[in-house]
Amino acid sequence: MQELIYGCMGLGGSWSDEPHGSDHVDEAAAAVDAALDAGITLFDHADIYRNGKSEAVFGEVLAARPGLRDRIRLQTKCGIRLSEPGIPGHYDLSRDAILERVNASLKRLRTDYVDILLLHRPDPLADPAEVAGAVGHLMAEGKVRQLGVSNMSAAQIEVLQDQLETPVVANQLEMSLLKRAWLESHVLVNHSEHLDYSFPHGTVEHCIRNGITLQAYGSLARGLYTGAEPDSPSSAETATSELVARLAADYGTSGEAVLLGWLMKHPAGIAPVIGTVNPGRIRACRDAGRVAQAMTRAEWYQLWVTARGSNIP
Repeated sequence: MQELIYGCMGLGGSWSDEPHGSDHVDEAAAAVDAALDAGITLFDHADIYRNGKSEAVFGEVLAARPGLRDRIRLQTKCGIRLSEPGIPGHYDLSRDAILERVNASLKRLRTDYVDILLLHRPDPLADPAEVAGAVGHLMAEGKVRQLGVSNMSAAQIEVLQDQLETPVVANQLEMSLLKRAWLESHVLVNHSEHLDYSFPHGTVEHCIRNGITLQAYGSLARGLYTGAEPDSPSSAETATSELVARLAADYGTSGEAVLLGWLMKHPAGIAPVIGTVNPGRIRACRDAGRVAQAMTRAEWYQLWVTARGSNIP
């Protein structure tokens, strides 16, 4: 099902070990309210976000609002360990790590289960059978209902799926009008420019074929086309900002809705993840589905060509 997702990475204050404060809980509550106003019911977390504080403040919001958990869906991620003194940051999808990190997330979120668990990054040392065993254990306990991945290629998903008894339901990737490698790889397969993009061609097609929802993080391009002021914007960025504003005026909506609608227009059924903590910007996304339906093919291509700064082949 095509939908908007609220990304909670910005909640909880700093990335330091300092505890969060009541103001951070209030900020999380305001973001949740704005997301619900925009029709969003899926909230995206990861165990590492703000050193666990993103989950913790969200858990406090849930605890203060009986009944809210039944109105929403939660997903979280595991698989990344942040650096510690003498230990570099690394990936860890071992059985013990998956079980440990999911249980810690549930405790911080103050819930008995997550609707979707995402494996955050491919771990070169991960044994797919061991990963499948850990996931199966969590599902048998009722702590995880569905499994997804993040930042994985089609081949990596296939190797994992061979060992799983449950289907992979989502793949979260960076996808936006700014970060277009997923799209450029589609049309540049027979051009030398293809080498400029590292995105593994065939991943989008694999997800479409297997009913895997593409979740797009960074979907608002960090505000680049809707008001953020870079130090030295390129001519393409300036032209794209102007085009987004014009289309927003034409549709009687926000620039945010235009950017998200552009993603959602794609037949893959992309589900954008919205990462801003600004309640106004969150609510500004509510028209994305309407814009996706109304946007013409010519407008869709005009946004793409303008953003890339040159014609497509």
